[in-house]
Amino acid sequence: MATLLHLDSAVLPQGSASRDITAAFVNAWQEQHPDGTVIYRDLAATPLPHLDFAAVSAGIEDALRAELAAELEAADAVLIGAPMYNFTIPSTLKAWLDQVIVVGHNAGADGPVAGTPVTVVASRGGSYAPGTPREDFEFVQTYLEKVFAGMLGVEVDFIVPELTMARSRPEMAELIPLADASRTKALDEAAEKGKALAARLAA
Repeated sequence: MATLLHLDSAVLPQGSASRDITAAFVNAWQEQHPDGTVIYRDLAATPLPHLDFAAVSAGIEDALRAELAAELEAADAVLIGAPMYNFTIPSTLKAWLDQVIVVGHNAGADGPVAGTPVTVVASRGGSYAPGTPREDFEFVQTYLEKVFAGMLGVEVDFIVPELTMARSRPEMAELIPLADASRTKALDEAAEKGKALAARLAA
């Protein structure tokens, strides 16, 4: 029986692209693997404290860090909603990363979470794809790739819905068809990946 650790970090409880797409992933996962377990943390509704000196000094002996690390280690797969805020990830997600990564315990290519599949829904209001004017402002995928693959040795995959602000910004009205296409593609990807990953881990 596989376990999925699902984290959302979007500030908006409703109308969030990243939340809608992580929900599609979870629905597909549960349909494929109804006996599986989903552990959920809403980092916006229940934010974690920032890492402080006492927690750093205690390392894995710190109760909160031990709890978070145990959740991560127990997960067969991880799903993260990571909308772009000010060109990077929400501070609540950064706090989770700072708390959960314990050097000397779970970091490194041979650590207890190495090889775990991690799917990140990296939504953004505009487009930061290669070749776009703001390509070099993209610090969500670039950062999370380094943290997850480089520090934890996990298998990281991204779903990237773009132009999510098109329907709320008059100056982006001409981009609505592209935004709708990106959202549809992301929802389809989430359903496909959720189903495939559940089948793979339940086999």
